[in-house]
Amino acid sequence: MSNTEQPSPSNAAVGVSSIKPSTGEKVFAGFNYTFFILMSIITILPFVNLIAKSFSSEEAVISGRVGLLPIGFQWGTYQYVLQDNMFLNALKISVILTVVGTALSLLLTTITAYPLSKPRLRGRKGLLLMFIFTMLFSGGLIPTYLLMQNLGLVNTLPVLFLPAMVNVFNMLIIKNYFEGLPDALEESAKLDGAGNFRILLMIILPLSTPVLATIGLFFAVAFWNDYFASMIYITNPSLKPLQLYLKELFVSSTGDFLKDNVDAALNTTPQSIQASSILLATVPILLVYPFLQKYFVKGVLVGSVKG
Repeated sequence: MSNTEQPSPSNAAVGVSSIKPSTGEKVFAGFNYTFFILMSIITILPFVNLIAKSFSSEEAVISGRVGLLPIGFQWGTYQYVLQDNMFLNALKISVILTVVGTALSLLLTTITAYPLSKPRLRGRKGLLLMFIFTMLFSGGLIPTYLLMQNLGLVNTLPVLFLPAMVNVFNMLIIKNYFEGLPDALEESAKLDGAGNFRILLMIILPLSTPVLATIGLFFAVAFWNDYFASMIYITNPSLKPLQLYLKELFVSSTGDFLKDNVDAALNTTPQSIQASSILLATVPILLVYPFLQKYFVKGVLVGSVKG
């Protein structure tokens, strides 16, 4: 019998943890931290400046003295924006568009990705090739507009989300995630008599929360930030979403901002109203991130590679 003692797991863990990073690794880590801190500051500063302008007085904004802190504090700009019926209607349209578009897009993308994740599907390679082809080529803006016009969708809310309901890139991420799930789960469910739809609803979807939350966030941000589709297809003012409202707000003449509110004009500027409108338009979608943050990294990493 050998008297040689085997290292215990605790000793091995101590040995691994006692390994110190080299000087090069410390320099590289320090460079990374410094770089990303600087990039974060550069990204945040314009946002802080917007906040300062939205709360600053007319004189301070016009004179260009507003930096990172408000000067001559006032909140009349927010009162003006929140009382603007056009802003409130555009906000309502954007909320409806984001909620309905995200839900339908996630549903259609999921039920498209699930069968394509099965190697036994007949014609699977051909179908995947067709989907990938649409990532590289499209009919173009004019044919797409004529199609929407012939379908009677111009100046309707569905035209803003129906053409974008299936995003091939998002579908491929979900498909790859499904391919990484164990086949034994479906096989055991089939032995118990479950069909394909029941397997998808009861087994696959609960296990796919990270990737579904991530793709849902992708869709929500895309619908919330999109203004180009509404600029092309919408001429009815009551159907314009928030991003198109903001675009028109920035290209309007100075007098158009305050012509409906004399009290706001006494102590606010177009720049302040623009800043407050941007901040109010950012808050709703910004509130979604904390609830999905824990799924975000896992969903992207697992769904981006097969297996």
